[in-house]
Amino acid sequence: MKTIGMIGGMSWESSAEYYRLVNEEVKNRLGGLHSAKFILFSVDFEEIEQLQASAEWHKAGKLLGQAAKSLEKAGADFIILCTNTMHNVIEEIEENLSIPLVHIGDATAAAIKEKQIHKIGLLGTRYTMEMDFYKSRLAAGGLEVLLPTEQERTEINRIIFEELCMGTVREASRNFFLEAMQSLAADGAEGIILGCTEIGLLVRKEHTGIPLFDTTTIHAKAAVDFALSN
Repeated sequence: MKTIGMIGGMSWESSAEYYRLVNEEVKNRLGGLHSAKFILFSVDFEEIEQLQASAEWHKAGKLLGQAAKSLEKAGADFIILCTNTMHNVIEEIEENLSIPLVHIGDATAAAIKEKQIHKIGLLGTRYTMEMDFYKSRLAAGGLEVLLPTEQERTEINRIIFEELCMGTVREASRNFFLEAMQSLAADGAEGIILGCTEIGLLVRKEHTGIPLFDTTTIHAKAAVDFALSN
């Protein structure tokens, strides 16, 4: 089994989910007392979020690149970055690495294509929904990406940062997400990407009949695939 280098803390709420999901997946596949081999570098999300807000992406990339290099030196065989938004700086993270990085967008696109879906709705932080780094990765996989309205994007972003990243789950916020998803489905979306690693704490498949692609779950399974591959 390969050792996973996990860059977490963005937020720690979703990083805890990653830890649980990866270990459960390893146990399901290997049985017995098996669990995943992990090395975790958890950052201070306040520092990263301030760099996001001030558009200092290069500086944030350097910080995460240092974290990735530390994991490599500690013995990680590959890296997972436990956030969608910070894949915006993936080039800075990868430039000094000599081990692979499993990209959350690639894993998500592959999972969607397996279901033969071509038009997909995207929910996430404002950065993930509005900047090109994520949508272009999905488009390269042959997907047409639909976004919520500007007003919906503003409220989705607020809920993520002010509630979910703080561990707060509210029924009213879940209903808002579900309404936004229904609007995307009415516009032709065949499924919805939960494109922020905290959204799965709020919305699950039992809440809607629309196919959901939870990037946290997808990425965790992709990490196990890689860890157990030859």
